[in-house]
Amino acid sequence: MRPLIAAGRKVFCTRTFSKIYGLAGLRIGYGYGACELIRVLHQVRPPFNVNSVALAAALGAIDDTEFVERSRKANRDGLAQLYEGFSELGVEYVPSEGNFVLVRFEDSDRVFQYLYSEGIIVRPLQGYALPEYLRISVGHRDQNQRLLAALSRGLERGFADT
Repeated sequence: MRPLIAAGRKVFCTRTFSKIYGLAGLRIGYGYGACELIRVLHQVRPPFNVNSVALAAALGAIDDTEFVERSRKANRDGLAQLYEGFSELGVEYVPSEGNFVLVRFEDSDRVFQYLYSEGIIVRPLQGYALPEYLRISVGHRDQNQRLLAALSRGLERGFADT
C-alpha cells in the first residue's frame, strides 16, 4: 500500500492490534493513507474515539517485535493444522495469508448452526456474496483441534444438532 500512497493514489489502509499484538479485547487499530483522506476522516471521527487504556496498550505493544513474530509463527502453524485437518475431512478451503480461512460447505448455514450448538463461533459470509462459505479464525492448537473434531462429528451426522 505504501507505494500506492507515495504515488499519490487515494488509498487508506487499516490495521488492527487484535491478534498480531494480542489486544483483541481493547478494540484498537490504526490507519494510514493519503493526507487528504486522513483530513476527511478526522472531520467525521468522534472526539476521544480511543480510550486511554487501549491507547497505552497499543503504544506499549507496537515495538514488541518478539511478540509479533511469535504471533506470526502461531498463525502459520495454526493455518497448517487447519489445512491438514480440512484436507483429511475432504473439506474445501481457500488458502489464506491472514488469520482466518474461508471454508466451503453446501449448506453453510446448517454448519454454522451446528458449530454454534457446539460452542464454536464462526462467521457466515452471505452478506459478502459468499453464501457457501464460513470464515473460520485460526485459534490456538487445542482450539483448532476442537473445531476439527466438531466438523468431523458434524460431517458424520450430516450436521444435525446434537
